[in-house]
Amino acid sequence: MKTLLRAVGGLLALLVIAIAGLVVAARFSDGPIVIIAGGPFKSGERVSGPEPDWSFVRDVQEIEFQLLDPPRSRITWILDHEGKAYIPCGYMTTWWGKLWKQWPHEAAKDPRILLRIGDRIYERRLVRIEKGPVVAPVLAELSRKYAGGREIPVEAVTSGGLWLYELAPRG
Repeated sequence: MKTLLRAVGGLLALLVIAIAGLVVAARFSDGPIVIIAGGPFKSGERVSGPEPDWSFVRDVQEIEFQLLDPPRSRITWILDHEGKAYIPCGYMTTWWGKLWKQWPHEAAKDPRILLRIGDRIYERRLVRIEKGPVVAPVLAELSRKYAGGREIPVEAVTSGGLWLYELAPRG
């Protein structure tokens, strides 16, 4: 029995070391690694010019974005409504959301981000939407794209459980 416990303990220790190594390595990578926040973007072409029509993201499932301070990147969902782009951030009132979702609090201090879609990088600013006429249609798009048509009530946003951000121009 002692040998079995040592073997299980050793395997758990190796797993913890491997995960810690992956988290540290991700901080030096060019972007996130699946669900692990990554380092700042090192590749991609910066897009300039007039404001794009964001409807091109309608069928894009995931994108990468990077906060400027702290300079970490992650993968997230993206929505479009009437030519504007939005990022949802759920589970904000749950214990695991409070533990896992630090980027919205960091973005409150510095809302500037870089958005990478494919090999193109867009400079944006996160603007939190807590109420208003845009909430219901953006939630309808969230429902269509990611929730299999299951209705997401406006109260998810107004209660603070789901945070919505418009990807506004930096200017």
